[in-house]
Amino acid sequence: MSDLRELYQEVIFDHNRKPRNFRKLDPADRLAEGFNPLCGDQITVYVKFDQGVISDVSFEGSGCAISTASASLMTEALKGKTEAEARALFENFHSAVTNHGCAKCEDLGKLEVLAGVAEYPSRVKCATLAWHTFTAALDQKDQPVTTE
Repeated sequence: MSDLRELYQEVIFDHNRKPRNFRKLDPADRLAEGFNPLCGDQITVYVKFDQGVISDVSFEGSGCAISTASASLMTEALKGKTEAEARALFENFHSAVTNHGCAKCEDLGKLEVLAGVAEYPSRVKCATLAWHTFTAALDQKDQPVTTE
């Protein structure tokens, strides 16, 4: 087994078993709900801003290991970012996991290990659900996000 695959499995296992920022954020400045009907993943993402910077971000819900790990890693990566920086990180991450290559993989940090889901197209929706839900929160969408 390659070192990257082992790291991928370790990170997924760790963040699924002990998800970071798994809690309701109350009060939140923005929130959105997301659902992946294929896998049954359900998530709510909460975002708090302080002077234009994401000061806190959290999530609640249930999902597969990839969905939970991606949400956990996402919350860690987004803290301290401006909205524009967060949107750019989403685009970079989305490109990496959908097998379109990664223009700035070094900017992904720990998230780079999730690029391995590109090898499993049916799991891409699991990895991106939290991210699409996060952008829906930024856009203040009232309707739940779906991966279908």
